[in-house]
Amino acid sequence: MAHEAERDGIRPISVMLIDDDPFFLKMIEAQLRALGVTDIDAHEAPARALAAVAGGRKAHDVVFCDLNMPDIDGVELIRELAQAGYRGALVLVSGENARTLATVERLAAHRGLNVLGAARKPIDIESLRSFIGRTRELPSRAAAVAEGGTRPTQLAPGQAECCSADQLRAAISDGQLTCHYQPCVSLADGALHGVEALVRWQHPSAGLVMPDRFVAVAEANGLIDELTWAVLDRTLAQAQRWRAAGLDLPVSINASMTSLVALDFPDRVARRIGGNRTRITLEITESSLAADRAVALDIASRLSLKHIGLSIDDFGTGHSSLAQLRDFPFDELKLDRTFVHGARERADLRAIVESSVSMAQQLGIHVVAEGIEDQQDWDYVRSTGCDFAQGYFIGRPMPGEALPGWATEWDRRRGAIVRNT
Repeated sequence: MAHEAERDGIRPISVMLIDDDPFFLKMIEAQLRALGVTDIDAHEAPARALAAVAGGRKAHDVVFCDLNMPDIDGVELIRELAQAGYRGALVLVSGENARTLATVERLAAHRGLNVLGAARKPIDIESLRSFIGRTRELPSRAAAVAEGGTRPTQLAPGQAECCSADQLRAAISDGQLTCHYQPCVSLADGALHGVEALVRWQHPSAGLVMPDRFVAVAEANGLIDELTWAVLDRTLAQAQRWRAAGLDLPVSINASMTSLVALDFPDRVARRIGGNRTRITLEITESSLAADRAVALDIASRLSLKHIGLSIDDFGTGHSSLAQLRDFPFDELKLDRTFVHGARERADLRAIVESSVSMAQQLGIHVVAEGIEDQQDWDYVRSTGCDFAQGYFIGRPMPGEALPGWATEWDRRRGAIVRNT
């Protein structure tokens, strides 16, 4: 199966299982092998698993970790994994209630771990398939560690030097920054509504570098404006190419909190857009509006007057969401994926989603549900009256030239998806 996966272009991955129940280990291992995963290390003793991670003998792409273990429980294990510098993905597994799982999931994310999600025992094979599929989209951890052992805290060859301020400055001027675009579609009929532009760094030796590796560097070294203009220019040019191909699409771009303290920011954005007919929306996180409220209100108001859309991103993860909705001229609210995925099965998430949608509707604000990963997510958010959807179930971030082909394929899919609701 592993050879078949490689032949079909599917990257093989390395999995670690940690659970004190030998029957569960055998069961999940069999399910993984049925999905084509053959590189599996199973541990009944959490201490031995931690020793393997800390020793750096092998980097695993994903760890499935039970929470209910007698010697070291899952919460302690998460703490130790973070301290050991584990950089792969993590799936939490337990028979505990959904709220406990969600709390531990948030804890793991706060400790800097890449949490794919949480699952209750027993895990069905379709849930495993989803986790493994998402793991294969991440940079390979197994390939980053040489035989005999570079520590997993180290980066893949070429990445250690790719994110200094000087390197980033050169990358911006040399045109190494590119954008991938994730589609957003109407929940009413599945029609393509627009795309979100997501910056990437096409590094000559490190490959495709994700923004979490360099955006903070840009902000800390006065490069965020140059980064923002590079993204905006590339996106506007790409939108013109799409228009020539028959796709006239609104585009969303993430705005840094650093930009929202410069009073001339709206003028600079408007000049950059110039005569380009593309509808631009700036996605702003709640936290970026908290630094200087008067300045943020000034900038947001002028952006709105210039007909530049405003979206409040990751809604619900900040500290003053209601005040932001009351005071700022938002056109759109993006529900964070942590509230959306799996909400149909959880009363607490449903309460958050449905109250947010209802409130936005009363304020005349469109709602985008992020993190749509399966038909169940789609069916649920559509039933709430939510306007738009974005997530891997619809389409992953892709280069601009791939979007027309995706759009053709999506038109073939969307009828069945909408009818299933």
